Amino acid sequence: MKVKALSTAGISIMLASAMVLPSCSKGDQQQRQLTAPEIATITLAPQAADLQTTFPATIKGKTDIDIRPQVTGFITKVHVDEGQRVRKGQVLFTLDQVQFNAAVDQARAAVNSAQTAVNTSQMTVDNKKALLDKNIISDYEYQMALNSLQQAKAQLANAKAALVTAQKNLAYTVVTSPSDGVVGTIPNREGSLASPSSAQPLTTVSDNSQVYAYFSLTEKDLLNLVGEGSRSIDAAIKDMPEVKLRLNDGTMYPLTGKVATVSGVIDNNTGASSVRALFNNPNGVLRSGGTGQVIMPNVKENAIMIPQKSTFELQDRRFVYVVNDSNKVVSTPVEIDPINDGKSFVVTAGLKAGDRIAVEGVGTKLQDGMTISPVAPKEAGAPQAPQAAQAAPAAK
Repeated sequence: MKVKALSTAGISIMLASAMVLPSCSKGDQQQRQLTAPEIATITLAPQAADLQTTFPATIKGKTDIDIRPQVTGFITKVHVDEGQRVRKGQVLFTLDQVQFNAAVDQARAAVNSAQTAVNTSQMTVDNKKALLDKNIISDYEYQMALNSLQQAKAQLANAKAALVTAQKNLAYTVVTSPSDGVVGTIPNREGSLASPSSAQPLTTVSDNSQVYAYFSLTEKDLLNLVGEGSRSIDAAIKDMPEVKLRLNDGTMYPLTGKVATVSGVIDNNTGASSVRALFNNPNGVLRSGGTGQVIMPNVKENAIMIPQKSTFELQDRRFVYVVNDSNKVVSTPVEIDPINDGKSFVVTAGLKAGDRIAVEGVGTKLQDGMTISPVAPKEAGAPQAPQAAQAAPAAK
C-alpha cells in the first residue's frame, strides 16, 4: 500500500511538471519579445540619387580689361563714373593735349619742309638730265643729283612717319573703352599724372554680359570625370550637366551655367586643376571679383541609399546593422560613394535591394547579435502600454 501510494504521488508530480514547463516556455518567449527594444528599420530598394557637389568659386567678367594710357600726361577730364555701364569706343578719360598738339604741328611743318626739298631736288635732276643729253655734263654729275633726290625723298618719308606718330599720340590722349562693360574703381581723377608705366591702371572695364565662375577639381575628380581615361576631357565636358551658382548671401542665382573649360595643368602645390563655368548675366547681377559656390549635380540611377545616421565607423571602415530573418542585427561592412548630400550615403558595395537595416540606436543601443523588435521609422517610440496589458494575464 505504501509503495502504491508513493507511485501515485510521483506520477502526480510528473504530470504537474509537464503542465508547468510549456507554460514557463511560453512565458519566457513572451518576456523576450517584451524586452526586445523597438528599433526602426527600413528595407532597401533601388532609387534615383540626386546628389550635389559644392565647390568654392570666384566670379570674373568675361573680359576684365585694365585701362592704361599709351602716353604720359595729366588727366584733364574724367568722363565716366564708377559702376557706370559703357559701350565700346565710349570716351573714358582725356589727357592734357597741349604738348601733343604742338608735336603734331611740328611734325607737319617738317613734312612740308621735306616736301619742298624733294621738289627742289627733282627740278635739279630734270635740269641735269637735259644737260646730260646734250653732253654738257658728265654722268657723274647727273648721278650726284639723283642721289640728292633720293635722300630728300627719304627725309620726306621720315617726316611723314613722325607726323603719323605725333597724330597717334594726340589721339591716345582720348582714352576710350575697348569693349562694352562696367567701369570699375577710378583711383585717379583730374590733375593726376597718368603714365603707361604706372602700376595702377586708370580703371578696369568688365564685360559682365557673361561671367565665368572659376573653381577647382582635384586630380581624383578629373580621373573620375574622364572615366579613368575611357573618354576625352572634351567629351566629358560636353556630357556634364548644367551647374548652379549659390551667391555669397546664400541665395541661388536664377540662371544655370555650363562648364566651359578644364585646365590641362594640375597645380603642384594644390593638386587641383582650374575649371571655368560660364553663366549668362543679362541683368548685371553678377560682378567681377565676387565669390560664390558652384553646385554640380550628380545623378545616379538605381542606387542603394541609406541614411548617414544608420552607419558607424570602426578602424577606418564603415558598418551598418543588417537585420536578419530572426530579427537579430548583424554588423556588416559597406562601401560608400564619397559624394553625398550630407544626409544619405550611396552604397557601392556590401548591401543589396531587399536587405533590412536598423536606422536608429546605432552607436548607442545596438550591439552585434542583439535581437530587436523591428518597427517602421514613424512607429519607433510608440507607447508600449497595450502590449503590457496583453501580457498581464500570461504573467499570472
